[in-house]
Amino acid sequence: MAVTKELLQMDLYALLGIEEKAADKEVKKAYRQKALACHPDKNPDNPRAAELFHQLSQALEVLTDAAARIERLREEGSRQLQEQQRLIQEQIRQERDQRLRGKAENTDDKGTPKLKLKWKCKKEDESKGGYSKDVLLRLLQKYGEVLNLVLSSKKAGTAVVEFATVKAAELAFQNEVGLASNPLKISWLEGRPQGMAGPSYPGLSKGSVLSERDYESLVMMRMRQAAERQQLTARMQQEDEEGQPT
Repeated sequence: MAVTKELLQMDLYALLGIEEKAADKEVKKAYRQKALACHPDKNPDNPRAAELFHQLSQALEVLTDAAARIERLREEGSRQLQEQQRLIQEQIRQERDQRLRGKAENTDDKGTPKLKLKWKCKKEDESKGGYSKDVLLRLLQKYGEVLNLVLSSKKAGTAVVEFATVKAAELAFQNEVGLASNPLKISWLEGRPQGMAGPSYPGLSKGSVLSERDYESLVMMRMRQAAERQQLTARMQQEDEEGQPT
């Protein structure tokens, strides 16, 4: 069937009163119950009965059709990514407004902030787990000026980074995830802002984004997540096709 944009934007599961994980048998059962209740012949005084009956028929066709279901999943994934990008852009705008008003805090009473970096690395690994000093600087300098970066010579997979400002260190702590094949674990060593708690985690945070480069880095991470969702829907489509009788 041809799936319209309006149909994809509807909450078809809520329309039928079922959960998103419902099997085809449950979808059909819910449709029969709803369709009988709102059939136009049984509701001659309700002008919306015919429209609702038509929507129920469309919902049944979409939710029991593998190709339409895959298209719906892709549409939902695209909308989620757009919303994430909008939120990141809003974070950038708020940070710029703060800087213009002179409210951005660049220093504190504890001196320059330092973060401890850890990742998986064996002593004999010449590649240092993928993290050379240049790689680490490239990852961290997008958040602000790095005053010093020291890789431990005694313990593989450990480094200390010193930022020029608390804001830069806070952004790195909250947003940096490192290489996808070998994620970073980041913790505060010195200069941690008061009231800030919890480990480092990827994605958006309560802190604001500092620059366009921060935005691009976070969006690329979201794009990778979107690609993973597309691979999942493709596998679902393949499984559905393999399960259909020839």
